[in-house]
Amino acid sequence: MQIVEFTGGTLHFLETAPDAAPADGFVWIYLDRPDLDAQLPRIQAAAEHLGGSMLLDVHVQDLASDVHPTAYDATSIYDLLIFRRLATQGEAGQASGSAANQASLPAAPNEAANFAAELGRVFCRIDSRAVGFAVFDKLLISVHSSGCSTAVGYVQRFLADVRLSVNGNPAADTGASVGAAGARTRMPQGPADLALRLINGMVDSYLGLRKDLSQAMESVQTELFKRDPAPSTWNVLMQGRRRLQVLQDLCEEQQDAMQEWLDTLRDLPLPAYGATPKVAQARRDQLIARARDVMEHIDRVLYHARRLEQAAETGVQIHFSAQSQRTNVVMQTLTAVTAIFLPLNFFTGFFGMNFEHLPLIHSEAGMWAALAALFGVGWGLLAYFSRRRFLNK
Repeated sequence: MQIVEFTGGTLHFLETAPDAAPADGFVWIYLDRPDLDAQLPRIQAAAEHLGGSMLLDVHVQDLASDVHPTAYDATSIYDLLIFRRLATQGEAGQASGSAANQASLPAAPNEAANFAAELGRVFCRIDSRAVGFAVFDKLLISVHSSGCSTAVGYVQRFLADVRLSVNGNPAADTGASVGAAGARTRMPQGPADLALRLINGMVDSYLGLRKDLSQAMESVQTELFKRDPAPSTWNVLMQGRRRLQVLQDLCEEQQDAMQEWLDTLRDLPLPAYGATPKVAQARRDQLIARARDVMEHIDRVLYHARRLEQAAETGVQIHFSAQSQRTNVVMQTLTAVTAIFLPLNFFTGFFGMNFEHLPLIHSEAGMWAALAALFGVGWGLLAYFSRRRFLNK
């Protein structure tokens, strides 16, 4: 468990939670989910002292669940938000398992198997883990899954901004507090602002998948356009469609949760944001703008997921259209060949009838005349069908 105090334009790491929240800042407590049970007494004590109320048991259970869907809930003291971040490649590989990743591969390893395995690994990256936020007025408690870099990454970026501000300003040599002032623009105004920044980073990780997913879908479509696509391509395509549907459901849940939280932020009285009306209005506008920005990013992820699913559907339809076109060409060729031999069969059938009196039947030149007529009709129909492009070259 890590305890971070934001005050004076910078942050401090603490060993224990303070007895009271800072007047010009707030406290952030983040920890891994496996440590929640062991650290729960300390968290409840900090919530009571800094936030004004202990966490409800049902909310503690929500924070402890790694499979909890994205959701929002609120009490009169704090807001609870469960948001699902994108799983790392290692987490996605462990969740899917090696057997699931290779279920669509043929028995013998070959180029098609490697192609399907690579595409399967790309689509398996659409996996998520729950991150829980308990947002108080002066306290933020976030619970992450093991190996989550969301909290650590934000702290590192903030410290890097402070370091760059100090090193890049000549006034730093005079001993002035330039680092804090330079980083103040990136300083979160409160627990809600920090939670929105963390959520924004999690949503951006979904946007980072767009290039890989688009390339994978293009590869699947290219394989389906071949005359004999690899059978494993269909399994990969079905797996990709299922994953894209999961991503769409996840985005819709995120939209609902963010919309509920945005409505709550709008309904809060203005004095809840700051001591003076000017500061309170500025903080309220910034929070609402950041929440709308997060929702806009979620909309972009949802739009991309729907576009990829539509591309998958289009690829399937084009594949079957191409297969139908090839079948039509074959049937057209067979029909033309049948049409060529139909008059020839009639001609030979006519002269094969067992009648004593038939034209040319007793003539010495009759056979040659019949052969000439057969070849003439056959070559004439062949030339006609070729000119009309009824025969496939």
